[in-house]
Amino acid sequence: MKKILTAFLFIFSGLIVTAQYDQNNRIISIDLTNEKGSLNTMFKECIGAGRANEGLRADWQQQLRVVKQDCDFKYIRMHGLLTDDMGIYKIDREGNPVYNYQYVDVLYDYILEIGMKPFVELGFMPKALASGDQTIFWWNGNVTPPWDYGKWEDLIRNLVQHFTDRYGEEEVATWYFEVWNEPNLSPGFWTGTQEEYFKLYKYAVNGVKAVNPHYKVGGPATAGAAWVPETIEFCEKNRVPIDFISTHAYGVQQGYLDEFGTTGTILNPDEWAVSNEVITSRKQITESTRPDLELHYTEWSSSYTPADPIHDSYHQAAYILNKLKQVGDAANSMSYWVFTDIFEEAGPRFTPFHGGFGLMNTQGIKKPAYHAYSFLNQLGDVELTNKDKASWACKNNKGDFQLLFWDYTYTLPDDSINNQQYYIRDLPANKKGDVTVKLQGIEEGNYEMEVFLIGYLNNDPYTLYAQLNRPDQLTKRQVEFLKQNSDGKPFQSELIKIDSKGKWDKTFPLRENDVYLVTFKKL
Repeated sequence: MKKILTAFLFIFSGLIVTAQYDQNNRIISIDLTNEKGSLNTMFKECIGAGRANEGLRADWQQQLRVVKQDCDFKYIRMHGLLTDDMGIYKIDREGNPVYNYQYVDVLYDYILEIGMKPFVELGFMPKALASGDQTIFWWNGNVTPPWDYGKWEDLIRNLVQHFTDRYGEEEVATWYFEVWNEPNLSPGFWTGTQEEYFKLYKYAVNGVKAVNPHYKVGGPATAGAAWVPETIEFCEKNRVPIDFISTHAYGVQQGYLDEFGTTGTILNPDEWAVSNEVITSRKQITESTRPDLELHYTEWSSSYTPADPIHDSYHQAAYILNKLKQVGDAANSMSYWVFTDIFEEAGPRFTPFHGGFGLMNTQGIKKPAYHAYSFLNQLGDVELTNKDKASWACKNNKGDFQLLFWDYTYTLPDDSINNQQYYIRDLPANKKGDVTVKLQGIEEGNYEMEVFLIGYLNNDPYTLYAQLNRPDQLTKRQVEFLKQNSDGKPFQSELIKIDSKGKWDKTFPLRENDVYLVTFKKL
């Protein structure tokens, strides 16, 4: 471990030096007096989690509190609110429904306590209400239609009334209610037809709106941006309320369901993968009879399987930022799937880094993806005009300003190698030249400048884990080592004085998939 740490510090310190590696020089020029407007923070509106029952675990809750503190996500969405491990529904001897929300209350009380809100996914089917026995995942989410749609409506109405009684109309009116998950993946997530899903949706909407017509309900929560025009058409033709569209997108080339990671996923080389789907969904809404509908991508990531090492790789940070920048204002939210590797679709995982979806691994080690979101959260609320396509420049009303910039490079050699084979390798980043930052319009005075970095061996615990020979179980000392070397702290800090000319320039060396955050705090 000592040799690894030494190597890490050598690379780490080498990045502090400003150097001209080659003739490629990217220039980012920003005038702090030229404001674009309020920063669009759709990137932190929502975050995903595996299933509701996992939210009863102490370590899950501890990690969510840290994620909220560093990344400031507003909503959280998860599967399995209505599954039997949450104990919400049964039938008594007389055939009457019995409702119980004690587990749900523990979970939702905690979410609200830390300043977040539920993005309520209504699913899957309680066994006592299910028309069949087909399930999905290790935790047996029932994916069949209800045997009685009236009783399904009653369950939703009773649940929403409980939320209203417990938290108040004003609070629940800020929530979102999403009907089911990926019903177009049949029989994986839904054994019924599209017509049967629309029936399920109609009865669920009736249940929600019976409590309060102003509560927000939507769908179809499909995989691959499917059924958007069809859902709007159904609702308009049948006078069924809909308040938002939700759907999902992932950046790999084939399939949508692979909890064990055996398919062999390949990251899509298309520059506009994911983002083009979002833009298309927005266009479909705009051209529909309901152009006012909000658009929420309630799941997105580079890969749809929780066994894809790209999720652990330093490449993921630049990928996230690149896609969010491309999406722009096309979506009201982009909910990254998910915040933690405490995630059991395929059952409990047996290694600390297994390609899990999470921003943090099971032990709470922050991945490069985590820091991408924490960097975004440090941006000020005013965006500055900026012609560079791979950066954000922002400021706040305290005189502070920030620049977040990155390189995104697709590095898979060709289709002969998949993610599971490629991203487990040691992948040193090639040099990409320099980035020269030129700022003007800065208010005269003294500033503390800090520089943060994500990249190969910088906030890159997966590469260090590989250098530890990939132990199946981590010791406390190893966990602490990995946490210390992925803490997101600045690697450079200095005091600078801005004179009356209001200008500042600096050149940064850039490697493939590096992410820089440069912050200036007015003293």
